[in-house]
Amino acid sequence: MDFLFVLLYLGIIFAVIEINVVLFAATGLDRPIARFQVISMLTATGFTTGESELIIKHPVRRKIGAFLILFGAFSLAVIISAISNLLADTLYTKAAAYLGALLLAVVAVLRTPMARKQLERLFKYEVKKHDELADLPIADVMLFGEDDEVVEIEIQEDSPHVGSCFGDILKKDKDIMVLFISRDNEKIRSESYSIELKAGDKAILYGDRTAIRDEFDTEIVKHKTT
Repeated sequence: MDFLFVLLYLGIIFAVIEINVVLFAATGLDRPIARFQVISMLTATGFTTGESELIIKHPVRRKIGAFLILFGAFSLAVIISAISNLLADTLYTKAAAYLGALLLAVVAVLRTPMARKQLERLFKYEVKKHDELADLPIADVMLFGEDDEVVEIEIQEDSPHVGSCFGDILKKDKDIMVLFISRDNEKIRSESYSIELKAGDKAILYGDRTAIRDEFDTEIVKHKTT
């Protein structure tokens, strides 16, 4: 009965993992990264990688992550209790011994030079296949120096920039780049420096923090975190 309970609970854990992978993917996270982070939080491993920032800096993903951490802590206690009861049975203790012997045999095979070469070849291929720039946090991709910054600004009705264009506002000596302008749910990229700015326009800027704040300090959008 205890063995059946463990199998059923492992099935529940698998279902929870897949459901949360789908939820993370719905927020825009790459599925392989989502699966790894879900397992990491469920087991309370807490990898402090650049990928984990994709969870920490997103309000919806943080709420999902909080549930996974709490569910994982509860599940660990349940499984340890069930396995302890199983091992108290002589029959299951014998089965555990066979499983341990099998795992030792697998370790011995994996330590052979031939197996290691095959694994290295496989993993190199997987890294080349999955190492996508879009999966990395923006801080890792664009913020190379302490003075670099990516901000969102919104042009107000009383802004001195209304009627001007970024080509005139951002002279060559200003270390600021316009990534795109957002207007009426439309992204403007090719004309971002020449289009006349209107009240309500939003823009994503990248460049020197001091230069950006000197020019657009009152128009920087401050995002709330929960």
